[in-house]
Amino acid sequence: MLQSPLSNPKLHVLVATPSGGSGQGGIDRIMGALKREFARQEIADIDVRFIASRGPGHVGLSIFYTLGFCLRMSAARFAGTADVVHINVASTGSTYRKMVIAMCARMLGISYVLHLHGAEYRTFWSGDGGFLDRRIRSMFEHASRIVVLGRIWRDFIASRAPGAAGNIVIVPNATETPVLEHVGGGDGVHILFLGRIGERKGVPQLCDALGNMKSVGRWRATIAGDGEVEETRARLARLSLADRVQLPGWVGPDEVAALIASADVLVLPSFAENLPVSVIEGMASGLAVVATPVGAVEDIVTNEQNGLLVPPGDVAALTEALTRLVEDPALRKRLGEAAKAVHRERLEIAPFAMALQCVWRDAASGTRLEARS
Repeated sequence: MLQSPLSNPKLHVLVATPSGGSGQGGIDRIMGALKREFARQEIADIDVRFIASRGPGHVGLSIFYTLGFCLRMSAARFAGTADVVHINVASTGSTYRKMVIAMCARMLGISYVLHLHGAEYRTFWSGDGGFLDRRIRSMFEHASRIVVLGRIWRDFIASRAPGAAGNIVIVPNATETPVLEHVGGGDGVHILFLGRIGERKGVPQLCDALGNMKSVGRWRATIAGDGEVEETRARLARLSLADRVQLPGWVGPDEVAALIASADVLVLPSFAENLPVSVIEGMASGLAVVATPVGAVEDIVTNEQNGLLVPPGDVAALTEALTRLVEDPALRKRLGEAAKAVHRERLEIAPFAMALQCVWRDAASGTRLEARS
């Protein structure tokens, strides 16, 4: 059994996250929610500090934030206020920065936890035996704990870094319970996409599916996010959908909350994901979810039970799923209520915070998973 973190001495944790939990990316949104949860609970025996490891602005400036994190970690180590470093990691530049932080933590004798978020890590980490492969494997195998978001990622890490297999723990992403009441789209069904607009998220296929639905009445859509906004706007114009689909660009957390409260369907037809925050946010508000079975999505969405799953890139299947939900309010309600129940049972932020506390306690103590009874 996991020990209750409340029965242990005070623990000091430094969390490396892109913008210190104040940014708008998926990792920062989760870390921001985690920070608020710790503040709400007022836990006396744990001190958690969220520190930027990439920072805002141009990526070329990120090295200064990474080095700044290492300096603050060193100062905390010598002050006796750094027991564990929690390192959020994704692919490409994130991994290069986190290898520096992990190496620094090892040199200082601080246990570190890797928290894998990257949607395309299976492609990025090729396992070809080259220099980068060896360096990534070393980073994972020296971690005291590795947090992954689902079974597929547990198996992937174990296959790439066999020495880390005994320290992998699954902790799905989580979100706060929505503050705004869900009101839906009113007279028409509101279909909502949240995420970076582009090929990986399946936005071109979503546009084509919506184009196939022009003869279906009583729906509108919002495609919100940064990325290929103008290209998508032009595509929608060619499909004669400009009056039915809004593209507000990047929206902040308040706008995201308002969009979710006004939506009926959350759609994310991605080709690659880890465990998408937007799907969990939609489930939290009781939206009917349409997604693709990529990454760890199938760990939380079961087809026809609490959402609809369609193959990546299959415009016909996506069109059919969205049309069903527009035309069948009973189906929308049934799937939305089931999705909300899954969120309340498994994807709430309070249990997420408790799970990470247990991970940190075990990392600090050097306990291995296979050593537990």
